[in-house]
Amino acid sequence: MTRFTEATAIVALAFAACGLSQPVAADDAQIARGRYLVGIAGCSDCHTPGGMTGAADMKRYLGGSDVGFSIPGEGVYVGQNLTPDKETGLGNWTSDQIITAIRKGKRPDASELSGVMPWASFARLTDEDAAAIAAFLKSIPPVNNKVVGRYKSSDTVPISVSAVLPPEVYNALPASQK
Repeated sequence: MTRFTEATAIVALAFAACGLSQPVAADDAQIARGRYLVGIAGCSDCHTPGGMTGAADMKRYLGGSDVGFSIPGEGVYVGQNLTPDKETGLGNWTSDQIITAIRKGKRPDASELSGVMPWASFARLTDEDAAAIAAFLKSIPPVNNKVVGRYKSSDTVPISVSAVLPPEVYNALPASQK
């Protein structure tokens, strides 16, 4: 046996003896499945700059939005950076933490995601599909883009905002603002 083969065998035995498994990298098929699911779920619409205005900046794909979404009475929420950037994205999140956010609407610190994130629609993803989404998000290029979080209703908002207006409010707008 060569030294390398002996060392590899010793490490594998140590993992087995401790009941630990070696980290498993996502395979190409799992990442492709995650890419497909992220695409049909429309994640890019709210999490890519320009996605909400029809001009998505694919060089900053899933790097965080530049348009907020208003929930009347709650404030304005902005789609966060979903790339594996360690400073401004999900780079320090584990796959399990990403899956919990997708399925349960909870961040690693147990705080809730905004009401805009449709996590309840993803709550019944299969384990395989949820893991594929997490693997895909971990595989994309990191984008360093700090997205300013929620704006309170009383805050001045420095970005464009998409809002759902009750009919009476919309109908009261002058024609030039509709």
